[in-house]
Amino acid sequence: MHDPRQPHLQALRRIIRYIKGTLTHGLQLVKGHVDCLTAYSDADWGGCPDTRRSTSGYCVFLGPNLVSWSAKRQPTISRSSSEAEYKGVANTVAELCWIRNLLLELHCTINKASIVYCDNISSVYLASNPVKHQRTKHIELDIHFVREKVAIGEVKVIHVPSSLQYADIFTKGLPTSLFNEFRTSLTVRKPDAPTEGG
Repeated sequence: MHDPRQPHLQALRRIIRYIKGTLTHGLQLVKGHVDCLTAYSDADWGGCPDTRRSTSGYCVFLGPNLVSWSAKRQPTISRSSSEAEYKGVANTVAELCWIRNLLLELHCTINKASIVYCDNISSVYLASNPVKHQRTKHIELDIHFVREKVAIGEVKVIHVPSSLQYADIFTKGLPTSLFNEFRTSLTVRKPDAPTEGG
């Protein structure tokens, strides 16, 4: 930030207040099967008021545990909400491929297709429809990358209603009740019992 202003200071204070209020929270890992990878992908469209770039966010679960998450500003401006969402799906699929390869090297093969939940119906449709549309020419590389993974059965892109889109927590401001619900769904919570040694 080369030229911070009053709104930036207010945002920083809000972040510090949140951190101070959640020092007891942590990422809880539970014992369970590690036979599936599930991801939630979301993007806001033109959310940055200065550059109009979109923010992509995803979270990846290995079995019941959150193992990877990200929130990043997209490097280019999206011309539609579908384009912004689809770029987010492509980033999520790339992360899933990396995790699948890592697990393969660790001799823990995932035989099922990884599931990507997306709340944009157009993006879900683009992931499996092999027809080329003039309107999607500018995101052709992302389309081919995701479709290839869908075609070989490594990934499935499925629609999820916005009320169950946990990746929303990474891309937009949410009402307190929904934020707390999604935070709990991401297994970020207070510990149930103290561990030995504090």
